[in-house]
Amino acid sequence: MNVNQSAPPVPPFGQPQPVYPGYHQSSYGGQPGSTAPPTPYGAYNGPVPGYQQTPPPGVSRAPPSSEAPPASTAQAPCGQAAYGQFGQGDVQNGPSSTVQMQRFPGSQPFGSVPLAPVVSQPAVLQPYGPPPTSAQVTAQLAGMQISGAVAPTLPPVGLGYGPPTSLGSASGSFPNSGLYGSYPQGQAPPLSQAQGHLGAQPPQRSAPPQASSFTSPASGGPRMPSMTGPLLPGQSFGGPSVSQPNHVSSPPPQTLPPGTQMTGPPGPPPPMHSSQQPGYQLQQNGSFGPARGPQPNYGSPYPGAPTFGSQPGPPQPLPPKRLDPDAIPSPQLNELPPQQKTRHRIDPDAIPSPIQVIEDDRNNRGSEPFVTGVRGQVPPLVTTNFLVKDQGNASPRYIRCTSYNIPCTSDMAKQAQVPLAAVIKPLARLPPEEASPYVVDHGESGPLRCNRCKAYMCPFMQFVEGGRRFQCCFCSCINDVPPQYFQHLDHTGKRVDAYDRPELSLGSYEFLATVDYCKNNKFPSPPAFIFMIDVSYNAIRSGLVRLLCEELKSLLDFLPREGGAEESAIRVGFVTYNKVLHFYNVKSSLAQPQMMVVSDVADMFVPLLDGFLVNVSESRAVITSLLDQIPEMFADTRETETVFAPVIQAGMEALKAAECAGKLFLFHTSLPIAEAPGKLKNRDDRKLINTDKEKTLFQPQTGAYQTLAKECVAQGCCVDLFLFPNQYVDVATLSVVPQLTGGSVYKYACFQVENDQERFLSDLRRDVQKLVGFDAVMRVRTSTGIRAVDFFGAFYMSNTTDVELAGLDGDKTVTVEFKHDDRLNEESGALLQCALLYTSCAGQRRLRIHNLALNCCTQLADLYRNCETDTLINYMAKFAYRGVLNSPVKTVRDTLITQCAQILACYRKNCASPSSAGQLILPECMKLLPVYLNCVLKSDVLQPGAEVTTDDRAYVRQLVTSMDVAETNVFFYPRLLPLVRLRVTERFSFLKLSNGDIYLLENGLNLFLWVGASVQQGVVQSLFSVSSFSQITSGLSVLPVLDNPLSKKVRGLIDSLRAQRSRYMKLIVVKQEDKLEMLFKHFLVEDKSLSGGASYVDFLCHMHKEIRQLLS
Repeated sequence: MNVNQSAPPVPPFGQPQPVYPGYHQSSYGGQPGSTAPPTPYGAYNGPVPGYQQTPPPGVSRAPPSSEAPPASTAQAPCGQAAYGQFGQGDVQNGPSSTVQMQRFPGSQPFGSVPLAPVVSQPAVLQPYGPPPTSAQVTAQLAGMQISGAVAPTLPPVGLGYGPPTSLGSASGSFPNSGLYGSYPQGQAPPLSQAQGHLGAQPPQRSAPPQASSFTSPASGGPRMPSMTGPLLPGQSFGGPSVSQPNHVSSPPPQTLPPGTQMTGPPGPPPPMHSSQQPGYQLQQNGSFGPARGPQPNYGSPYPGAPTFGSQPGPPQPLPPKRLDPDAIPSPQLNELPPQQKTRHRIDPDAIPSPIQVIEDDRNNRGSEPFVTGVRGQVPPLVTTNFLVKDQGNASPRYIRCTSYNIPCTSDMAKQAQVPLAAVIKPLARLPPEEASPYVVDHGESGPLRCNRCKAYMCPFMQFVEGGRRFQCCFCSCINDVPPQYFQHLDHTGKRVDAYDRPELSLGSYEFLATVDYCKNNKFPSPPAFIFMIDVSYNAIRSGLVRLLCEELKSLLDFLPREGGAEESAIRVGFVTYNKVLHFYNVKSSLAQPQMMVVSDVADMFVPLLDGFLVNVSESRAVITSLLDQIPEMFADTRETETVFAPVIQAGMEALKAAECAGKLFLFHTSLPIAEAPGKLKNRDDRKLINTDKEKTLFQPQTGAYQTLAKECVAQGCCVDLFLFPNQYVDVATLSVVPQLTGGSVYKYACFQVENDQERFLSDLRRDVQKLVGFDAVMRVRTSTGIRAVDFFGAFYMSNTTDVELAGLDGDKTVTVEFKHDDRLNEESGALLQCALLYTSCAGQRRLRIHNLALNCCTQLADLYRNCETDTLINYMAKFAYRGVLNSPVKTVRDTLITQCAQILACYRKNCASPSSAGQLILPECMKLLPVYLNCVLKSDVLQPGAEVTTDDRAYVRQLVTSMDVAETNVFFYPRLLPLVRLRVTERFSFLKLSNGDIYLLENGLNLFLWVGASVQQGVVQSLFSVSSFSQITSGLSVLPVLDNPLSKKVRGLIDSLRAQRSRYMKLIVVKQEDKLEMLFKHFLVEDKSLSGGASYVDFLCHMHKEIRQLLS
């Protein structure tokens, strides 16, 4: 819930009128984007070489295979090892959720409850906290009792909980799922439950900011160890989860019959206190105090291998639900006598739910338009559909900030540790109901600017002396108003024409640039597109070249065009290559295209100028003839080696010769090992993971590509790279040029036409058709007191202020961090102005301006009341993903955890009402920070599973770098939609899934349809056109088109989700208990992940522990 501080009065800004006399409306970004759906990334949607789980020490492991599978597993292409089924029976995965979860009101914290015994891990521990004292251990031993069922689980590694247990791998086979190879079987965590007590109300401070809190018991009764016992027939361990494109979480607890018990090696419990302390009353802020007493039969996870042999105990009743966030195993427990170690559990239903927060925001803020006239307003969440009315501040579609109320002093900012950052998407596409920015033409004089700081005219400029001068709102300089721009002021000091001029009344608008803003003081030519196609053996054999040439024949009719232009001004050219380059003359006067070969790749030049870049409509017949001939010309090729850097060099030289900016579309299949500049070697080395040298896996092999990228940016040459690898291609190096030129990388591992055609063609169509700004420079100006100090995204910087982009499209963002350089004023607030100078698709030079005013505060409570967690996570993920280039991954992870703990500890210390140390109190606006941060920490870049390839990690790293807030939100915390029993989106835990339902999961890159084993036969028939669950094809990627309401609804939902995303999401159908289910579980981010990522509950406990340590 957002509690907005009342903003100081600012002049109201009027609604834009439908048409301004004298100003034509821009079509840039306003046209609905191409209807082609978006894309998932290659390795995560195409199959990849299989990987065997790490064997126990001393057992050698075979390297990943990329050979063809044996006949028995032919359905697993590209050497994917398969995964054996683990049976669960047709059962509900967790407790049945017929009762709707009760939602606490916004300001009410969450209750906590007593502890229950839990078995912790053996001597491999490396977690947090001091060891218990001998007196505490003695006290524990005095009150031990037998506990109930305990299921084994895999230890979380990444947060310092200890390394994962090595297990033998189970094999089976994957269809062309596009994700990863084989997964070993592991062990499942139990579902812990507990019950809380209510008590008296302590005093509360006047008007603290709203908070959510949980309580940890300050004391509790003796904890009891669990007895050992074998698994009963029909029970199984959940398989360990796999690190996937995003984060895959570990399998859920299996429900055990009464009386079943399991445990592992004994060990001592953590310290405990007397159970005599009375329960707390419910406090005014809604939190519950510590509760007392041990709970028998309280299951807990055990991370090591189970020991079997003890007899099952008598049947015992299940415990009631309880809440408790206080503990994570202590680091040196393994040095204590061999007694059972214990830990506490929280009721997962009582902690903050992203789903509930998203739903509440939709209900509260989705119906009214967001009017931008008031300074420092926090916008609705990115997951809410809302309309924006621009009345003086830029729409949140263009700029989102981590906080809309920033500290007045740097000391206050350092104390809070909340990063001050803005995520800027200058060319964002708007929904059809919202008008594109108006284009203002001031003629030869050009846009009006401040003489000192060069800021552009905006609604915050103050006109003085009857309108003859204006005071700059950024640097306070007084400037003369040119005679042609003069206008009288009204009685409020506002110009009488303010609402007739976009630059005086709107937050976002465009200026037509004069010749002074152009290179070499001459207006630019329209840009060009060059298609550069790999025709080596791999590309021909896979069918890629034929498919691409066929598609280009029709796609060239849909090149981007401005406004109502009948045809695009963009010219096109074609190059094919393997070890040498082939240029094509497609001049309209020729009867047949002509090929020219350049074999001297060390000294690249363009062999022809006239006839290389042509207008599509003029050369239509010659282009069609060329695209027909290319697949035939190279059909019998045996050339397997390719070059890469000389191809980009050739494209750039061609644009330079034509004196225009443009984009190269590269279609590439393999590691460039041919003798040429930019030659690479295979340096894939998994042994570097978790070492100080791991950062080298993310760094480019050679500096040649940075040099090449710098030349491309100078020429306005943007590179979009489509990769089709069957094995390692060194994405970290190949993506350098696209990354630094503002381009995109698409990856389709083990490309097969029948499986990946739709995804590749959808991505290609969207990429070719989208509007792009070429040869762009962006600068962010701020009012006195703060300045931009750091930038994240896909761009190049030759100085500390100018962000240079050879190309910028509507999907790319630039994230900017600000620091104080002086004291800010509460009354005047802080201002940002983003100015983007670019060449449009028609060759017109323009300036796009976005302005935003923020509040400033002297109270920390105001800062915490106006934060935006989604934007904060976007910044933190980009900060961490850049950090892995220079620091060990563990250091990066620890930095994130520490910063998050400092943010929350500062709030607890300075803003929350006094309460017991056992409570975890979170600011209302940041109550989802722990769950979202845990998702970032569990992502493949920061915590890879054994089967995540080096290329996958490099690919995701560069992808996230330029994502906007909505994309990182769904990428790190995916959406799970139940399709049969219609409810709101589900929480991300396997326990929440009903085996009588079907769920759709999406994360912006992948789309899974999970089918429960007990789904009604009629539903199966309606959706899949087969009579039973067993007949559904696992791994299916297309649903049959059937004429019934359910089929239409599900296919319509899939289409609408794809339309929202910037990349096409390939569908994978997953059946319950099928081998593909491990893939699906990988995305259930609130559960533990196999790669060692903590569950949401465990991470919340850990954050609480970190906060308490900081406070003490």
